[in-house]
Amino acid sequence: MSAEQTAHLKDYRTDFNFSELERLVLEYADRITATPVEVPDALFARLREKFDEAQLVELTSAIAWEGYRARFSHAFGIESEGFNEGAVCALPARAET
Repeated sequence: MSAEQTAHLKDYRTDFNFSELERLVLEYADRITATPVEVPDALFARLREKFDEAQLVELTSAIAWEGYRARFSHAFGIESEGFNEGAVCALPARAET
């Protein structure tokens, strides 16, 4: 992910720095990391047009694993080690209403 993408992550749906495929994957990540998890059939159908079964399993696993790690760290109060001092810390996108 480029510095420009990181800086504009909250606007991935409309920002020109993101490709159509990147927008699709980020929308999926938003949906499967939300509580409760809600992935519309239409979104999954769009994902199936771009990824085969094995790729979808790997993508879902990677997103879920990062969500697990974030929640695990938060539960134990594990904080940043400061390795990205001064870097952008993007906030999660809010679901569109």
